[in-house]
Amino acid sequence: MGVGGSYMTRTAQFYLVVVMAGSLCLDVRAGKSVSAKERPTPLVICDACKIILIPPHGTNRSDLELLTIQQKIKKSSTPGPLIEQLGWLFVSKARSGNDAGYYNLVEQTALCLEAQQPESSGALLLRGHSLQSMHKFKEAEPIARKLVEKRGASFDYGLLGDILIDRGQMLEGIEAYQKMIELRPDLHSYTRAAHARWLKGDVEGAEELISMATSAGSSRDAEATAWSYTRRAAYELQLGHLSESLRAANVALQLQPDYAAALFFKGRIQIAQGQTNDAIASLTHAVKLTRLPEYQWLISDLLNLSGKKSEAGAVELELSKHGAQEDPRTLALYLATRRTNSEVAVKLAERELTQRADIFTHDALAWALHSAGKFTEAREQSKLALREGTEDARLFFHAAVIAQSDKDPKAALAYSKRATAIQQMLFPSEQKQLAELNGRVVGAQSQAKIKTSESK
Repeated sequence: MGVGGSYMTRTAQFYLVVVMAGSLCLDVRAGKSVSAKERPTPLVICDACKIILIPPHGTNRSDLELLTIQQKIKKSSTPGPLIEQLGWLFVSKARSGNDAGYYNLVEQTALCLEAQQPESSGALLLRGHSLQSMHKFKEAEPIARKLVEKRGASFDYGLLGDILIDRGQMLEGIEAYQKMIELRPDLHSYTRAAHARWLKGDVEGAEELISMATSAGSSRDAEATAWSYTRRAAYELQLGHLSESLRAANVALQLQPDYAAALFFKGRIQIAQGQTNDAIASLTHAVKLTRLPEYQWLISDLLNLSGKKSEAGAVELELSKHGAQEDPRTLALYLATRRTNSEVAVKLAERELTQRADIFTHDALAWALHSAGKFTEAREQSKLALREGTEDARLFFHAAVIAQSDKDPKAALAYSKRATAIQQMLFPSEQKQLAELNGRVVGAQSQAKIKTSESK
């Protein structure tokens, strides 16, 4: 996710002023500074509280919601629940706009809430969620475990499951999701359970559960419901249900206009339908909203295919410039697929693995090692990436290429067939390389049959 944006720039500047201003507490309702001893209200104003009460500069619906809650906090004699609500609005802003800068505000909200309610479980959940979303999994895990032990609410188990799965502890993560769904079978738990099923290779089961999630959603929880519809679009696309997939993406966009994740998947569906120009329009819109490397990679593929080399080059320059900050794992995959800067790709993937040891990070490292010509090490990492039985075209494509380079044509053929069966999930540049691999594998098979025949 993108860090920064104009809102966070303004917040960061204000934060420096606040820190330098000293330790006075501010009575926001009276509009004057007083000492902590003289404060006439229960609203404890620390630096973190000052930061989260800065009015947003935008005027869209979510900005107006933020402003309304901020004003209520300033007037409330019991601001704790409102501060917690503000934190989750920041989460929604981060997710809907793919702007991780808002997670810094989520963390500040947790600090503010703790100032009002020491040892607050709500503050712990906000902090754990912000750390997990910023990929600080090692720091987030003890917070999630403390929450589960202390309170054991549905979202506590959800947070723990998210962290454990990102850290590669699949079994324990799925157990946490199971506990979450037992405590509260709803949009959030169904969506996580669907993801767990997909990770274990049950795409049909994932589609069934995500249908339950979208049925449980509503416009009152628009961002989360839009995310569930986006995941539904992905599962339907993998199953080859293009009309259903497009319908799900469009529903997500009705719930959340300018929702980058839904625009991204809509573009992927349009590619599968052969609608290249429509796909470019959808993806161009998505890239304007966020500079996630995955989005930039896909639009650059399409622009190159359409002969728009200069436009593609501009996007690729941005990807290379900001990719390591935004999403180092995807940048590693991109560099390895482009067969350039292999050593950089390896370093990025290795560094990511120290925090995020899931199957997709092992796959990124495998692909980077293969790009660097380290075929034996790549094969070892590829096996780790395949260990859960996930039905993922990119995993299979990489495994096939790596097996071929490691002189295992039988495995290469098996994995290439599995990748080809769901190749609509690959980017155009990957599909091209898969087609080239299939040509080599088939050619090698034919040569082997000729030699066998001649020997007889």
